[in-house]
Amino acid sequence: MERQNPDNPGAFPQAPSQEEWDAMDEEARARVLNSLPGEVTWEEMAPPEGDRHFQAKVRALDALRGYFTRQKRRVYLAAELPVYYPAKKRFAPDLLAVLDVETHERDRWVVSAEGKGLDFVLEVHVGGDRKKDSELNVERYAQFGIPEYFVYDRARQRLFGWRLPASGAKAYMPILAQHGRYASEQLGLELQIEDGRLRFWAGHAPLLESDEFISRLEHLMAAIQLRADEETRRAEEEAQRAQEEAQRAQEEAQRAQEEAQRRQDMEHRLAEETRRREEAERRLAEVQAALERLEKNQR
Repeated sequence: MERQNPDNPGAFPQAPSQEEWDAMDEEARARVLNSLPGEVTWEEMAPPEGDRHFQAKVRALDALRGYFTRQKRRVYLAAELPVYYPAKKRFAPDLLAVLDVETHERDRWVVSAEGKGLDFVLEVHVGGDRKKDSELNVERYAQFGIPEYFVYDRARQRLFGWRLPASGAKAYMPILAQHGRYASEQLGLELQIEDGRLRFWAGHAPLLESDEFISRLEHLMAAIQLRADEETRRAEEEAQRAQEEAQRAQEEAQRAQEEAQRRQDMEHRLAEETRRREEAERRLAEVQAALERLEKNQR
């Protein structure tokens, strides 16, 4: 968002040189820090570029914060934060990253006080003169020693990246895309324009923005609920089948008991019939014997 001021670059607040800072005691340093504003004036900023500019940097910031938080890495991220390099004109990049530092909230980044400069800068371009981002900042950020600088030209849907070839170098070398992706050695990620938005990748996995992450969680929860409902339905069906099987088993047991009772009754009847037949046969034998005795007495 910072704009060059060729008329008088020293008209705006600056941090002291490193030599001046080193010569100060803690009280003097505190006074300096309190005097450095946490905002950049309109004279130093480029005109507002609308929702496309705002949303691009906010989405990038959101995706990176979520990723590094989940990775439990100490990476400080900020958007449009005033940055003070020693004795240099301040600036407020669209997105910045500093590795291995505390991630508490800040109103400004003062390099001398923090003991470290920026590691990664991203500028988003939508309208206006492209020279600031693609030429002036390429030279300026390299002179500051910022290891990596990227420009997302959202208006043209193009991405550019530069990297310092070695520690202490003061001129960038362009980063060449590999299969449409630009590698950030500082972040350990890759950048790519995908479906009209800037996307960060960790290997084969895209870094999800909050709305995407929430959407995926909602789909996952819906799928889990669907599976739970299906499992509940199957369990209810199994319980119903088990109940029906138990009912059938009970009915079969009842029928078996009734059949056993019928067999027992039949056996009882057969035994009774056998007893009666034997009794009848015994009586018949007695009658025949009596007749034979009568006939014999008559002769």
